[in-house]
Amino acid sequence: MPRRRTSLKSNRVNKRKHTRNLKVKVQLKKAIKKFQELLTKKNSAEAKTFITKVFSQLDKAAKKNIIHPATANRKKSRLMRSLGKSA
Repeated sequence: MPRRRTSLKSNRVNKRKHTRNLKVKVQLKKAIKKFQELLTKKNSAEAKTFITKVFSQLDKAAKKNIIHPATANRKKSRLMRSLGKSA
């Protein structure tokens, strides 16, 4: 257990950031799974509209350094490739 006030505060801040980052990551994973589910159900028209939301979430997470920007770009590329194969 830290003794200094700054250490106590940094622990509180880190805990808040951790919960926020987890929430964003979980929402991102759910969105990607929903998109892949749309592809498996052959709803390519609906998947095309939904992919913009997924891209937006990926970009926001990369902007806030929750995920690495290269990871976001790689995921976007793979999702577009899977959309192209299904259409």
